[in-house]
Amino acid sequence: MSERRLVMKIRRFTVLTAAIERKFAAVRIEMIGNTMDLGIKGRRAVVCASSKGLGRGCAEALAEAGCDLVLNARGEEALEATAEHIRIKYGVNVVAVAADITTDEGRAKVLEAAGEVDILVNNAGGPPPGMWHDWEREDFIKALDANMLTPIAMIKALVPSMMDRGWGRVVNITSQSVKAPIGVLGLSNSARAGLTGYVAGTSRQVAGSGVNINNLLPGIHATDRAVALDGGVAKAQGITSEQAKIDRCKTIPAGRYGTADEFGAVCAFLCSAHAGFIVGQNVLHDGGGVNATL
Repeated sequence: MSERRLVMKIRRFTVLTAAIERKFAAVRIEMIGNTMDLGIKGRRAVVCASSKGLGRGCAEALAEAGCDLVLNARGEEALEATAEHIRIKYGVNVVAVAADITTDEGRAKVLEAAGEVDILVNNAGGPPPGMWHDWEREDFIKALDANMLTPIAMIKALVPSMMDRGWGRVVNITSQSVKAPIGVLGLSNSARAGLTGYVAGTSRQVAGSGVNINNLLPGIHATDRAVALDGGVAKAQGITSEQAKIDRCKTIPAGRYGTADEFGAVCAFLCSAHAGFIVGQNVLHDGGGVNATL
């Protein structure tokens, strides 16, 4: 190789290296305190059932990303406390609406306060565990209202304006039981599977308008729901709740319960500007509990 050609190659390599360095420098600028810029600062988000637990984890993660929030829960005291905490910690605008999102009246209150929103996080507490022979028609109707028909109603109310503006994100908090049904959670299995089927079709119909709808499937997390489930196991097996938790952790490859903060971070990413090519997916957040490739 001639000296001239060698010099030219070195120069090209130097230019390429400099470009790569500039790219990484830009990424480093976006990463402040290990927080990724999700590109949704100033967006407006509705987060249902967000006074505590996984809903609150999602609300805090969105607030950290710079979103203004409309929070909802049935209990006014806990909701107001969460709203004030988020206002002080993250400096975003927060509207708190105490209402039962599973009723027509409750949804109307939330939607009136919400106005035009960019992000919707559907969430509602799951039905209680039980046995197949205990559930009557009324139990199934109540489960369907809370965990299938309510999120569908919110989607129908808010997604059209998202489509008109060409951008929107919807995350439905469902359950790992959608992929791996849990025997004692038959009510939840049924209702959330119905929502999953609805989202599978709807998400693909609206994606071309810049609106992305996905489902986030929690396994067991350190929330009040886990306390209730462990309490049920403890009562059935004649053990302590702590022992029930220890036993359950042994069935999770990660060896522990998830946290609301971890869950919220995944939710916020699915709501982010970077999630525009994720459509109609069921994202597990379960510590490896469901052993499935699809």
